[in-house]
Amino acid sequence: MPLRGEAATLRCGNKLISDGASQSDALMKCGEPMSKHTREESTSTRNRVREGKEESSTTQTVTVQVEEWTYNFGPNRLMQVAVFTDGKLTDVRSAGYGK
Repeated sequence: MPLRGEAATLRCGNKLISDGASQSDALMKCGEPMSKHTREESTSTRNRVREGKEESSTTQTVTVQVEEWTYNFGPNRLMQVAVFTDGKLTDVRSAGYGK
C-alpha cells in the first residue's frame, strides 16, 4: 500500500489512472497487462464486548480479492505493477526494465 499522502498513479502514454480507478478504466486506458496474478487476503478484527461483569469477544474476518497486473512498456522503461483490491486501484510499484 502507498504511504499516507502518496497516491497510486499509473501512466500509460499520456493517460493516467489514479487511486480508486476501476479495472475496466485501466483496461480502456492501458490495454491488457502482460500478466495478471490473483490472490485473496484476509484480515481479522477482534472486538471485546462488556455487559456488566460479563466480557466476551467476537472475531470478524474480511476477505478481499487482490489482483496484480504487470505492464511492460518496453526496454527503456521500468515495468509497472498495478495492484487492485476488490476491483479498485490501490497501489502502483515499479518492477525491472521491460523487454
